[in-house]
Amino acid sequence: MRHGKKVNHLSRQTGHRKSMLANMACSLIEHKRIITTVAKAKALKQFVEPLVTKSKEDTTHNRRIVFAYLRNKYGVTELFREVAPKVGDRPGGYTRIIKMGNRLGDNADMAMIELVDFNELYNGGKKEEKKAKSRRGGKAKSTSTAAPEKVEAPVVEAAPAPVVEEVVETPVAEVVETPVVEETPIAEAEAPAAEETPEAPADEESKEEQA
Repeated sequence: MRHGKKVNHLSRQTGHRKSMLANMACSLIEHKRIITTVAKAKALKQFVEPLVTKSKEDTTHNRRIVFAYLRNKYGVTELFREVAPKVGDRPGGYTRIIKMGNRLGDNADMAMIELVDFNELYNGGKKEEKKAKSRRGGKAKSTSTAAPEKVEAPVVEAAPAPVVEEVVETPVAEVVETPVVEETPIAEAEAPAAEETPEAPADEESKEEQA
């Protein structure tokens, strides 16, 4: 019996157990979910969640502390670059354990452990938003405020129609016809020609008198 023993040794020595948990934590950070036994998943949850809390504050000191546990620089980089921004607003509970039945070979309890914020099936790719509590009076106010917004739509219409009609009505034909109607200069040009004709007999009479 293991009364009073808070650490599950997982049938391994200390060095072997720490190396196994470090490898499992790096795999969880890289792939965002892994499948293992329920006992290992619970031990990994206690191992990796304090490291995720450390990654919220990106400092050299925190990176060195996390590297001492993970022992993998690529896992540390992935944790601080991709995982930390997504879990920044979450105050703990970064992982989820889902039981998957027993293994076929040795009948061991299997489970899937995953990072909560990277599950698109449950979260829909977004963080869950908390719904604000409201009373019945608050709902009535929201409907009343939404009503006047619908009335504003049909205000802007029928403005450009009269502008086109005014442009078309300008009389263009009258301007063209005014110079054509004035035929007076032609008659004036013919008048002096008619006046020259009576001068011809006067010249002929003067020649006859001289003869």
